[in-house]
Amino acid sequence: MSTNDKTQLRVGRLTKAHGLKGALKLELFTDTPEQRFTPGSSFTLQVPETSEWHGRSITLTELRWYNGHPVGFFEGVDDRTAAESLVKAILWVDQDLDELPDEDDAWYHHQLVGLRVERDGVEVGTVSRVDHLPAQDLLAVATPAGEVLVPFVTAIVPSVDIEAGVITVTPPAGLFEELVDDSSDDESVDTGDVEGESPDDAVGEAPEADRADDGS
Repeated sequence: MSTNDKTQLRVGRLTKAHGLKGALKLELFTDTPEQRFTPGSSFTLQVPETSEWHGRSITLTELRWYNGHPVGFFEGVDDRTAAESLVKAILWVDQDLDELPDEDDAWYHHQLVGLRVERDGVEVGTVSRVDHLPAQDLLAVATPAGEVLVPFVTAIVPSVDIEAGVITVTPPAGLFEELVDDSSDDESVDTGDVEGESPDDAVGEAPEADRADDGS
């Protein structure tokens, strides 16, 4: 199997040091922690470039549960100081594409990149990448005006149709275009009375602005 037949899956995030022996509390992004977090499992770390852990992987030695919360122990993380240096790190694993689990409302990076993004039935761009941040995921959408980062939450991304190749968005005003300052369009207009016509006779209805409203 070539490397093109693999992808990476985000399976967890290290949230907080636990105790004095290097343990870390975990936020899990998988429904099968008993399969993903077994002793010997290796994880690629997503951390800032300034971190001492940048470009490195860590190996799990044990996963325990305390009061319903998962806590991981890792090779080379032997004290609280080392654990604290890993807080907020995101854990990734390699996954064969033909072994991806079939989950409702769950999509993987390679499935989203390249999809058309539509608002009110009109294409506004295409997904160029997916950014995974501690707070939420962001869809980077390439548009003619530049890149737009769209929070991947249901309120803003209500529909993902992989088969049709379309992501539907209902973004807030100004996300895909600069908000127009109506005051800048004000011009001095001679509204003097014209014989046979009152000023109100010439008033038309201004075009409505495009309707605009993230779904982790």
